[in-house]
Amino acid sequence: MALAAIRTSSLTKDYGRGRGLFELDLQVAQQEVFGYLGPNGAGKTTTIRVLMGLIRPNAGSAYIFGLDCVRDAVDVKRKVGYLPGDVPQFGSLRGSEVVAYLGGMRGGVDRKVVRALSERFDLDLGRRFREYSSGNKQKLAIVLAFMHRPDLLILDEPTSGLDPLNQQEFYALLRETREAGATIFLSSHVLSEVEHVCDRVGILRAGRLVKVADLEELRRARARHDLVGTEPSLEEFFLSFFGEGKPKQLPS
Repeated sequence: MALAAIRTSSLTKDYGRGRGLFELDLQVAQQEVFGYLGPNGAGKTTTIRVLMGLIRPNAGSAYIFGLDCVRDAVDVKRKVGYLPGDVPQFGSLRGSEVVAYLGGMRGGVDRKVVRALSERFDLDLGRRFREYSSGNKQKLAIVLAFMHRPDLLILDEPTSGLDPLNQQEFYALLRETREAGATIFLSSHVLSEVEHVCDRVGILRAGRLVKVADLEELRRARARHDLVGTEPSLEEFFLSFFGEGKPKQLPS
């Protein structure tokens, strides 16, 4: 059996007062596009930060291609293209300088790949970071995540700040990247976004994984509750299926 791209067992990060991530058991196969869906505050970013070795869990384990996300954090980062939910601030550095700096830390990147990505998203790498709009800052973050052609992309709300045309371009890039052999783990709070590109979806609520479903199951669930043709908020979606109390299983 092929090694899982991501595997967690009873992964827990407890911030107290019911906040955090609790007993996450999850497996993402290689060359899969996995959507991680949940309202703001559900625990998506906490999961990603644990996977990236940026915070330590209180209990449980997490592995990326068999590497322990705590013990082997440096090796994990070599295999992953990471797009954080909050783009780091690079001040007066030009886009090209940010690329060169982070590329140098990885041992260099292919300039042709960087140029192709920046042209694809109409990003001027000659401008200073502080001069970028929020959309252009997000485009730079995309370039930084994809430029070294990683085996795994971990993307936290990756289309935040992008206009509709660039969102569609990003979805096309995801499909091409998966076809080239990469695995993609994408967090979102937008239903339509995961429907564009994902093979399976994990649904998170209040720090707990309540359902893993394939894309067709998610679409059928929306149809059964008369949500087709509209774009409900994720909070409405959760209330529709889970109510105010204990989470229930989605219809199959």
